Amino acid sequence: MNKFFRITLFLFSLSLLISCNSARDNKSSLTGWNFNDPKYGSYIKGTSFQGQKVPDGMVAIEGGSFTMGQVQDDVMFDWNTTPQQMHVRSFYMDETEVTNSEYLLFLQVTKDVFPPEEEKYKNIYNSLLPDTLVWRSSLGNTELLSESYLRHPAYSDYPVVGVSWIQAVQYCKWRTSAVNLKRLIDKGVLSNVLENDTIRNFFDTDLYLENPYKLFDGDSTVYKKGLPDNKLRKKGAPRPEKGAFTGRQVTSLDGILSQKFRLPTEVEWEYAAKAISGNREYNNIRGRKKYAWDGKFTRDKSKRYKGDQLANFKQRKGNYSGLAGWSEDGSDIPIKVKSYPPNAFGLYDMSGNVAEWVADVYRPIVDTEANDFNYFRGNIFTKKLIDANGDVVVIGETGESSIKYDTLPNGKIIPIEFPGEIKYVPVTKDDTFMRRNYNTANNLDKNDGDKYSNRLYDLEDEQRTNKSRMYNSPTISKDEETGKVNQYDINKRTTLISNKTRVHKGGSWQDREYWLDPAQRRYLPEYMSTNYIGFRCATDVLGTLSFKKKTARNPSR
Repeated sequence: MNKFFRITLFLFSLSLLISCNSARDNKSSLTGWNFNDPKYGSYIKGTSFQGQKVPDGMVAIEGGSFTMGQVQDDVMFDWNTTPQQMHVRSFYMDETEVTNSEYLLFLQVTKDVFPPEEEKYKNIYNSLLPDTLVWRSSLGNTELLSESYLRHPAYSDYPVVGVSWIQAVQYCKWRTSAVNLKRLIDKGVLSNVLENDTIRNFFDTDLYLENPYKLFDGDSTVYKKGLPDNKLRKKGAPRPEKGAFTGRQVTSLDGILSQKFRLPTEVEWEYAAKAISGNREYNNIRGRKKYAWDGKFTRDKSKRYKGDQLANFKQRKGNYSGLAGWSEDGSDIPIKVKSYPPNAFGLYDMSGNVAEWVADVYRPIVDTEANDFNYFRGNIFTKKLIDANGDVVVIGETGESSIKYDTLPNGKIIPIEFPGEIKYVPVTKDDTFMRRNYNTANNLDKNDGDKYSNRLYDLEDEQRTNKSRMYNSPTISKDEETGKVNQYDINKRTTLISNKTRVHKGGSWQDREYWLDPAQRRYLPEYMSTNYIGFRCATDVLGTLSFKKKTARNPSR
């Protein structure tokens, strides 16, 4: 009996403590007003944030400082990977590349939502299809891979290839909305529209937060009770029907919706690949890392697997997987994900298998004078487009003509924006007036191609006959008799470096060992695809940036 009394007293004290803390958390410490209280206007305060759950298929990458770029000899002598000290914020990253099966889910949903047989949607599905013909070779028997690699179940867990940078970005946007749609269904805010054949189940997170009733063709019956609404019901108001929406919609304040998925930036990808935390002693790094794993060689040093290759790459000319009966890396093309050990962060295939797209626009230098904190080249700052009535403009809402397409240099037709999304436009000069942190919407050329990085920076635009020569390789013309320089040659020159050129990182199944170094960087136009470039997604960490308590670690002796 005495024991029962003590347990009861303990539970009562615990509940009292929790209720006191809850009351304190729900009260403004500066005004005395109560949050989430109908007597005080039901103003919302998000519930206590205990930290994010690691998104499905991702691992937590704790941020920190590291040396970005080449730490070994620069055998190419291109000064393309000059070492720079950088700081990276914590983030989440896919533990593997996006596989064929995951990308095919994206394609199937898109085909459902935007049926290609409908005239206004006819180019959307095709614009997202990977180019399976990247496997063809003029002097090679590879037609089987063109026909089977993407769709055959034998390759379902292999990394998707043949995707352009543009397609990879579209997958990341779709994944954000797919994850948030599932969260709303699980929370009971939304009925399971995925099993309802009569509804076009297009979902966009930004549009949901702006106006949920513009989704699902305006069918509001898809919403269930919603989150509890603390507002008082007016006296005399009729009781709502059973199952009717009586609560409120989810907002950003609730912390329920996922952050946006995106391609990792170059500095994030390299930091995650190097995983220098596995080479750390207290706050120092013991030695340099050449690969995603520790050590100077590509072969396993452990007793059990000694001599096995640690990545899928081309060992020498004509040798993609070793000898029959003793396959060194297990595959002569991309291999099933997780076939090799992960790095210290728990990421697979950061060296070898397939190279990966990152978010950055390519430049031959990384400008640390501009930023050594979460460096990224590729910002175009935008805002929501508002119409004359003060409403946010939704693409495709006014009819077929509002869906605009673009024809890429390789002849492919892609939608500029997807129907049902909010239309964004670049910020204007009025928006940037007297700002200290940025002064233009488009920052792709910042310090390397814009007017201020040109020797004619002091001239007005109309005074410069050729506005940008940074990547146009200009020559000059001379008077044949006097040798006097007359003017700059205004003919266009050929270069792959432009604002449409994106970085890809990491070695692949058809690369030699040199490219396995995470510091190496290559580039390709964003609309092109190959049979050796895939991608993985990243997303941001909110709140606390450290994932575990610091512990001293003594090196083995």
